[in-house]
Amino acid sequence: MWFQFTNPLKPRPAAAPAPLQIGAQTVPLLVVRNPRARRYLLRLRPDGAARVTIPRGGSQAEALAFVARNRGWLEQQLQRQQAQPQLPTSWQVGSEIWFRGEQVRIELVAPGKISFGGEMLSVKDAAADLRPAIEKHLRHLAAHELPSRVREFAAQHNFSVQRVTVRNQKSRWGSCSRRGTISLNWRLIQTPDFVRDYIILHELAHLRHMNHSGRFWAEVERLCPDYAVAERWLKTHRDFLR
Repeated sequence: MWFQFTNPLKPRPAAAPAPLQIGAQTVPLLVVRNPRARRYLLRLRPDGAARVTIPRGGSQAEALAFVARNRGWLEQQLQRQQAQPQLPTSWQVGSEIWFRGEQVRIELVAPGKISFGGEMLSVKDAAADLRPAIEKHLRHLAAHELPSRVREFAAQHNFSVQRVTVRNQKSRWGSCSRRGTISLNWRLIQTPDFVRDYIILHELAHLRHMNHSGRFWAEVERLCPDYAVAERWLKTHRDFLR
């Protein structure tokens, strides 16, 4: 007999409620239970769906009431999202992409060979969507570069890191576990060095403060005095990584 074990701390979907009607727009609403969450959270996803998180001990009824209280905020986010230019989902020769904090152009340098930002890459069909091949190359660079940068900072600031992983995270730049595992988004390879370093130091600070308390932010400021500049860059460019 086979048994399937589930992680009790893993976020899991609750029963799907009816979609929201905000103005003339119908907005799908996703409800997720997360025992790690300390409060109700509401965010608008890049695909236009709203997601509300229920913390440990919370209820779907209270989550829906939380959404109702924040309809004005959600409507503002929808308007802001709709006002933003739609970014192309495919990358072609001539497209500009982000690499190490700069927008660089994809160029055809020879049959079956492209370049961007000083990187050379062989592709099967230069006329096809180049995004899968380029993202694979970027992930390889990130997997090589990010862990060594984490360990460099860990040694410099006397942190004990057990493991570093580079992942395809959809909604966060990094995370830190109580067991000393630092997980980073491979897309950090697309950001400026000072932003990459800030995210790494932010996650290392969680090894001393597993929260976002005043003491945590004081530790971040000690490690990265100009962290606010990196935060502003991320806020300004929050949608370019889609």
